[in-house]
Amino acid sequence: MTAQPLPLRPARDDDSAPLAALIAASFAEYPNCYFEWAEFPELRRPASHFAAKGGRLWVADAPGGGIAASLGATPVPAQNAVEITKVYAAPAFRGSGLAQALFDEALRFAREGGFDEMMLWSDSRFARGHRFYEKLGFRRWPGERYLADVSETWEFHFRLDLRGAP
Repeated sequence: MTAQPLPLRPARDDDSAPLAALIAASFAEYPNCYFEWAEFPELRRPASHFAAKGGRLWVADAPGGGIAASLGATPVPAQNAVEITKVYAAPAFRGSGLAQALFDEALRFAREGGFDEMMLWSDSRFARGHRFYEKLGFRRWPGERYLADVSETWEFHFRLDLRGAP
């Protein structure tokens, strides 16, 4: 946990390697969960990737180097929703309020864009993350999806209705 909140900033394309390191370290905490560069082409130029889709990716730099946490938001116009992705926090920063601050940026982005919902898919193994999403008001929707990736990932779907929410 950190004593002072870390400042957030928009991701840059040169955040590629530190973002990959954060995600790989997060995956390594779970059995049979592997990071494979080929499955994450968006990490080659993360800021450009999100910008091209009208989205944003925020990060917090870890004091000593690397990235402490990340969160991305991308519009899904057909659903009038914003999809949340790349939600990761290094263990030392979990419970510090950093993920909440990142989510607040995404929520502001969604509201300013006039979107009705936020949604996300999360690896079925990431139970701690699921509790965080539910604390934020997300509800798990029925059904799962299979990614057919190197980790044989199954994901749960979560949605948050922004209509009428404070």
